[in-house]
Amino acid sequence: MASNVNPTVRRRRLGMELRKLREDKGMTAEQVAERLLVSQSKISRLENGRRSISQRDVRDLCDVYEVEDRRLVDSLMQMAKDSRQQGWWHAFGDIPYSVYIGLETDAASLRTYEPLVIPGLLQTTEYAQSLVRGAWPETAPADVDKRVQVRMHRQKRLSEADNNNPELGPLRLWAVIDEAALRRQVGDAQLMIRQLQYLIEQSEQPHVTVQVMPFALGAHPGVNGQYAILEFPDASDSTVVYIEGVTSDLYLEKANDVQKYSVMYEHLRAQALNVDQTRNFISDIIDAYAGKTA
Repeated sequence: MASNVNPTVRRRRLGMELRKLREDKGMTAEQVAERLLVSQSKISRLENGRRSISQRDVRDLCDVYEVEDRRLVDSLMQMAKDSRQQGWWHAFGDIPYSVYIGLETDAASLRTYEPLVIPGLLQTTEYAQSLVRGAWPETAPADVDKRVQVRMHRQKRLSEADNNNPELGPLRLWAVIDEAALRRQVGDAQLMIRQLQYLIEQSEQPHVTVQVMPFALGAHPGVNGQYAILEFPDASDSTVVYIEGVTSDLYLEKANDVQKYSVMYEHLRAQALNVDQTRNFISDIIDAYAGKTA
């Protein structure tokens, strides 16, 4: 597969085009489902990019919508073909959050709030290994290694030299991290020292911003839990809010939802320690861990 083809993003773009054709035709998803003798949920999944779209699906939908422009049909058919190709993450087998990885791979910027752990893109290998083993205690060692390898591969988006899609440049990352994530000892104290030192190093990159939300600030807009906001270079790709779950994840794309989370994130950034204060704060926690090893 070509390095610049991202099946996840292609599915989203194709889904949006198909939704527009349906709406232009004045049809509901239920009416389309009845015409094609399929479930309404299938039409919804095709339109939101959560389901692989076959060329036959595109052909049938274009017939229902009476699309006469052959060039448009051919373009949509090609998008369907591209969307069925595999991203780099498929080489690692079944990955539970593959949809998110596909979005992150093609994103231009990512704003994330993490209340409990260091964000995956800023984790060291040993921290990731210890975290995965602790979070999923029944996971086989081979699967632990696979998860960690995928996580390390994802971090290439923070390096322009290793970027799978060079024209995007490095991912612009803004991470607000709760103090709890820094205090929670994953592995031994020495491991945490190395992890926090790495966090400071990464925060010194011009496209990476890290802020800490200290306990002392009390209640804040992030108390409801982790979330991430992904934005894309193509204006036709809507911003996505991602909320990670244990058995399933939530993706929000409606403008009203995205707006609410974006405003909430602005409040988080305003209330958190600034960049210099954050580095000093993390350094103080490193000293505390060093005291445990003395």
